[in-house]
Amino acid sequence: MTTAVASAVIFDMDGVLLDSGAHHREAWRRLLTDLGVDPAPDFWRSTIGRPAEEAVAHLLDRPLPPAEAAALARRKREHYTRLAARGMLPVPGAPAFVGILATEGVPRAVATSASRPDVEALLTEIGVRRHFEVVVTADDVRWGKPHPEVYLRAAAGLGLPPEACLVFEDSVVGVHAARNAGMRVIGLTTAHSARELLAAGAER
Repeated sequence: MTTAVASAVIFDMDGVLLDSGAHHREAWRRLLTDLGVDPAPDFWRSTIGRPAEEAVAHLLDRPLPPAEAAALARRKREHYTRLAARGMLPVPGAPAFVGILATEGVPRAVATSASRPDVEALLTEIGVRRHFEVVVTADDVRWGKPHPEVYLRAAAGLGLPPEACLVFEDSVVGVHAARNAGMRVIGLTTAHSARELLAAGAER
């Protein structure tokens, strides 16, 4: 069996381009503290790769009315914004890799569960925003990962079929989203183990 050669690359942001995990974990911890919830040691794992409006229901282990979910997600983002103001770092090697793709003329996109304002500010801060022709955020889709919508929109923005795109992801739900879109996925072990990512459908 032959493997199709990808002609475009789509990146998740958090944990792939941006080393933001510590800030996200602390922002969620502060929100739960605000709510009087004592989080389990690995509480944050259920939030990885999900839009905040969906992640908060997983954390609280109960369905939430849309207005309440949106309000709690907004509070979490406020915590995150204050933490991120201290400065963010890229995942080592990511800016250089993106720059090489740009130099070679490989089409590039970002498909992330983060909000548009955060994405624009953070990609600019680590110096890679100018390299992306297409950026799809949580504000641009109806369904969050593992639904494939964010990746399908990114491929459409590049004017390419899903099977022409190679995805870089660090979350299990993100791998599922890309695979559900019909794309190949390379897993980065910044959030999940190699075993978890491979089981979800990522490649080595």
